[in-house]
Amino acid sequence: MDRPPDRGIRGRFGRPWRRRRRRSSDTLAAYVFLAPALTGFTAFVVYPLFRSAYFALTSYNGLSDPKFIGLDNFRRMFTTDPSFWPSVRATLLLVVLYVPLSLAIGLALAVFCNQRMRGVSLLRTLCYLPVVLPVVATITLWKFVFNPQVGLANEVLNWLHLPTSEWLSGDNSAMPSIVIVMLWSVGSTMIIFLAALQAVPTELYEAARLDGAGPRTVFFRITLPLISPIMLLQVVMQMVTALQAFNQPKILSPDNQGGPGFSTRTLMLSIYNNGFPKLGQVSQFGYASAQVWVLFLVIVVVIAATARFSSIWTYSDHVS
Repeated sequence: MDRPPDRGIRGRFGRPWRRRRRRSSDTLAAYVFLAPALTGFTAFVVYPLFRSAYFALTSYNGLSDPKFIGLDNFRRMFTTDPSFWPSVRATLLLVVLYVPLSLAIGLALAVFCNQRMRGVSLLRTLCYLPVVLPVVATITLWKFVFNPQVGLANEVLNWLHLPTSEWLSGDNSAMPSIVIVMLWSVGSTMIIFLAALQAVPTELYEAARLDGAGPRTVFFRITLPLISPIMLLQVVMQMVTALQAFNQPKILSPDNQGGPGFSTRTLMLSIYNNGFPKLGQVSQFGYASAQVWVLFLVIVVVIAATARFSSIWTYSDHVS
């Protein structure tokens, strides 16, 4: 039996070397294509993150050199700042009012827009339209609507012979008024829930109807469990939105500083007021950076806690 010709070291090891060179060239090409994204992420995310962590430990006004003061900013925040804890209370109140309402209204609109009826496409468009409108212009218009003297809201209440409200000018009514404005853009929540509802297999609904299940049983036993992963996503998104609320409190508050008093001064607005104060006041970039890290840690804890307990109420078809 003839032996195959000996191709030598080059013949026996040439192909593995070529494969290694090819892998090396592919890796180099991957890094070249990733370089712009990595550069932007480093310049606009990683570097500002570490820079703000350093500023949080300094006394810095944005003009003079930062002066290292250790944890004094955090000590001041939790002990002597008269606006910090009211800002925390205002932010938590916003979360408590906004998140459940946005989820309930968004899901109700999604269920209604998921029906087979004439004009449903137009209805979906109208529900989603406020999301694409200019934010600042829309909020400014709502500020006129809630004007206690000449606003449309009190005019409607007068026409219905109901007691009027101070709306944005009252300590107790200012935050609920801001929540109403934030709910104006609930169409984004609705559209995600609508996509989840349309992904539920219709065979399950048909089988439930054959078994005599009513609409309420079908919704709570089939629809709600199957869209619970999307519900978890929405809970996290809406909580982060509420914790980072800025535009509405800034524009709608009578003094644009979170008034009256501290009733609408959220943590984001407090951070802005300290970092970019009124004309003539000294900026406190270091203190604002410390507040940013506190808010960041709060968001991380909230998301982690939500994810930790999500298995209790979130449906999964994974069998381990």
